[in-house]
Amino acid sequence: MFSPDQENISASTKVPVKFGELIVLGYNGSLPNGDRGRRKSRFALCKRPKANGVKPSTVHVACTPQAAKAISNKDQHSISYTLSRAQTVVVEYTHDSNTDMFQIGRSTESPIDFVVTDTIPGSQSNSDTQSVQSTISRFACRIMCERNPPYTARIYAAGFDSSKNIFLGEKAAKWKMSDGQMDGLTTNGVLVMHPRNGFSEDSKPGVWREISVCGNVFTLRETRSAQQRGKMVENETHELVDGSLVDLCGATLLWRTAEGLARTPTLKHLEALRQEINAARPQCPVGFNTLAFPSMRRKEVVDEKQPWVYLSCGHVHGYHNWGNKEERDGKDRECPMCRARGPYVPLWLGCEAGFYVDAGPPTHAFSPCGHVCSEKTVAYWSQIPLPHGTHTFHAACPFCAQQLSGEQGYIRLIFQGPVD
Repeated sequence: MFSPDQENISASTKVPVKFGELIVLGYNGSLPNGDRGRRKSRFALCKRPKANGVKPSTVHVACTPQAAKAISNKDQHSISYTLSRAQTVVVEYTHDSNTDMFQIGRSTESPIDFVVTDTIPGSQSNSDTQSVQSTISRFACRIMCERNPPYTARIYAAGFDSSKNIFLGEKAAKWKMSDGQMDGLTTNGVLVMHPRNGFSEDSKPGVWREISVCGNVFTLRETRSAQQRGKMVENETHELVDGSLVDLCGATLLWRTAEGLARTPTLKHLEALRQEINAARPQCPVGFNTLAFPSMRRKEVVDEKQPWVYLSCGHVHGYHNWGNKEERDGKDRECPMCRARGPYVPLWLGCEAGFYVDAGPPTHAFSPCGHVCSEKTVAYWSQIPLPHGTHTFHAACPFCAQQLSGEQGYIRLIFQGPVD
């Protein structure tokens, strides 16, 4: 937390207040081809110079399509719920000077603040990502942040398009609530999971829920786009907490509050841990050559000193051909130390500091991808069921989105020190 003095400093130097950051799971610090404009692997939500939030105002019931169109064309935000060919309910939204609105989706149109495309698990380049038919909505969701402390952030399904409208067509799940207001769900839905005990080494996974267009909380539908909504969960809220996960059906985002990020290791800290491991001069037990993790900037190219690991046992080696009985690369190999058989993969440091639940040393690696981070961090992510496709869930590495394998989904690394 800031002391009052620090707050005064930030006010005088006009550093914008940061509400929090959204970090896309599956990227190790940046997009494969580099972050560009509104398309990047992490997005900071900062207090805007002028509030742009909106809140519901007039409800127009029993509109004909023509009347609905006339209201939608007014220069203000509105949500249209099409009940039948003859009837539409239009809810007008008015300016809210207490909130800032941020919109997320696949569209590159100007109302979208953070452009998100489908995450391809284990992909290190964008070349193979364009052919995939996207399941992420063009205007997927919106987040409203209170402009005053404690800067509460609330999430809603669907975003306003370039005409400041949200349209829920005939086929979309929609209904009238007990207070007469309308509500609905988007085609593939916006799912949210709030961790228990915040985002820390004591975190435990929460339960995945679906968030409606008006920010109500529901149990999940049978499949992502089923017509029938889940049950309303009265005692849960659409307020994001540090570590909340937001799934847009094709990409999952991690919400970190500014306060939570202040407790997270910095890139500088991760770089110091890398240098510390390398300073201990770990050796390959077969070639006796010294191993070293490459610098954080070189995240894709395998270096000649790069450490490799046998995923079945955790023994760390340099790259060698021992025990490679004509198997295809990356398939089962025999560890020279303990004869355990299993995949043999290069180790990569996890460089996205926002995914770490503590600042512990990089002693463990996710299996099968070989991304290395602290023990508490692998333990946390290995128990988080992440949505996959339209109705399955599985644990995945946050740095590359690959599905975890093996008994635990991670291994403890066993380094061999220098012989001298």
